[in-house]
Amino acid sequence: MFATFETGDLTTYPQRLETLLDKQRHAIDRLARQASPTYASLMKPLQDLDEERALFFTPLEHLHSVADAPDVRTAYEACLPLLSAFDSWLYRHRALYDQIASLHSDDPEAARVLNDTVRDFRLAGVDLDAEARERLTQIDRQLSEQSNAFETHLLDATQAHEWILDRPEDVAGMPLADREAARIETPEGIRYRFSLQMPSYTAYMTYGPNRALRRELYQAYTTRAPENGTVIDRLLALREEKARLLGFDHYAHYALQTRDAETVETVESFLEQLLTSARPQAEREMARLKAYALETDGIETLAPWDVAYYSERLKKELYAYDAALTRPYFPLERVVSGLFAWLTEWFGIAFEPIEVPVWHPSVRVWQLTEADRIVGRIYLDLETRPTKHGGAWMHNWESRFVDQAGRTHAPSAFVVANFAAATPTVPSLLRHDDVVTLFHEMGHAIHHLFSRTHERAVSGIHGVAWDAVEFPSQFLEHFAYEATILKRFGFHYQTGEPIPETLLETLHRARNFQAALGILRQVELALFDLQLHQKSYRGDAVHALLERIRERTALLPPPEWNRFEHGFSHIFAGGYAAGYYSYKWAEVFSADAFHASHDPHRGFEADRARTYREHILSRGASSPMRTLYQNWLGHAPRLESLMRLYAIGVSDA
Repeated sequence: MFATFETGDLTTYPQRLETLLDKQRHAIDRLARQASPTYASLMKPLQDLDEERALFFTPLEHLHSVADAPDVRTAYEACLPLLSAFDSWLYRHRALYDQIASLHSDDPEAARVLNDTVRDFRLAGVDLDAEARERLTQIDRQLSEQSNAFETHLLDATQAHEWILDRPEDVAGMPLADREAARIETPEGIRYRFSLQMPSYTAYMTYGPNRALRRELYQAYTTRAPENGTVIDRLLALREEKARLLGFDHYAHYALQTRDAETVETVESFLEQLLTSARPQAEREMARLKAYALETDGIETLAPWDVAYYSERLKKELYAYDAALTRPYFPLERVVSGLFAWLTEWFGIAFEPIEVPVWHPSVRVWQLTEADRIVGRIYLDLETRPTKHGGAWMHNWESRFVDQAGRTHAPSAFVVANFAAATPTVPSLLRHDDVVTLFHEMGHAIHHLFSRTHERAVSGIHGVAWDAVEFPSQFLEHFAYEATILKRFGFHYQTGEPIPETLLETLHRARNFQAALGILRQVELALFDLQLHQKSYRGDAVHALLERIRERTALLPPPEWNRFEHGFSHIFAGGYAAGYYSYKWAEVFSADAFHASHDPHRGFEADRARTYREHILSRGASSPMRTLYQNWLGHAPRLESLMRLYAIGVSDA
């Protein structure tokens, strides 16, 4: 029913992929030569071929992210041009396009697939002449190679730094779990190792008492991978050329063709509204932080490497909140089991642990069942490792759909994070922020796994507009602040005592601490991304653009040597080019939905949970997300709901 996770001999992986792609080319050519094609005879087989490619390549793609090694990297990099060439060939196959464009279906899902497929062929350049199509093929290959180079440079630079601390005073006052994670035994005695990897870097920037060392870490982190400056120039030039070949004024215009927002002007107006609404409160938040650092430690000039450290201390003073206090109550395994139990209660799908082949001993797997039927599978890889890319994400593998033979396929997905790894004496303990991250990624996962569509192209997250796909993930994370839900798994890992009510109340009160500053940071990145993809920025002009935007958004400007953009993998390696605004755009959906669904006693209002699954999770991209949302709640998402969620304009919290 499910594929087995395996890659086989990595040295032959590219050759095996090439064999598969050649076989598919012949199959597609045959499909395109049909005399009288129908949806069933053309689109169903094409989607089956899509699934076949995903089943083969996803394991290697996934390994490259979670278990990077020379043999994995070599195989992965050899496969990228093969896949790029295949996609270029497929979406510029004129005979195939003409067959698809001639089809019609009265089935809503099938009609949606046809509409999106025709659009995607046109955006790929099927209507261009042969010379332009060939140039687009070259551009797509180079874009793939440059994005991979960006991520590789960043990973290598992150792994190249570490600090070995031998003075106890340099870790004095840090949470026990963070000290234990950094603790190493050497012939000279106990030492503490910190690096630029998460959560090590975050731990020292938040709790590390040595200001000079915080500056050293910050400088190393924000100047990583200087060679990515050249990669950025190449990516921007290629994207601009691609957009112009396809008849668009700039890459942002091209990218928005498949988005909910539709126009650059709409996005810019949205971001300006956020900036205008949040800036006054953000100024008060920054003034309070500067005053606190001055009063407590005589810091006359607050620096960027001080922000996390003093923010954590100020938060503790204002709300009697210490993030370290929550960690003993959130052991990873208990959090996962509690989250699954909650999802089972609200959505009627159970999670049962199983043993299947995985890529690392710490990976755990569950099968999803409903009414004694197996309906999905999820893999969790949640602890940090040196060979794993930073951050957290959900990666879909298999999809839920009905194939051309009438067989129903079940979906599977990977959820990956970089939470503190267990030690011989302490299990993996989560900060509350980590719990929120886990809920977020599970929101993505259930969007994919709970799909009940019959067409693969609109199943789960397939086909969902990039600026709406974050809605289900952000929606679920809002519930990670609800006491009634946290009580399900909040028990001390040593004593078994439940998390205190006072701590839960504090968590809720502290939720919007520096919320306006957070919004300004997101607006800064979104404006930089959007404007970067509207003109021909190269070299120093890229950083100069970011500096100009920071004049309006950064209330504590970073040093001149900060080169954040060299690590901005979201837009240079992660698919968010001209789309970083999506996080805030989707958050309007999630905030509005949360206010409509919240039950103060049970967390999720029962009927809303049922209809959320029915109207949103099960429908994938069978209709635009805005339409699904309207059908669910009877109104469009409202910006004021986001302001209400963050208490913007309500208080200085």
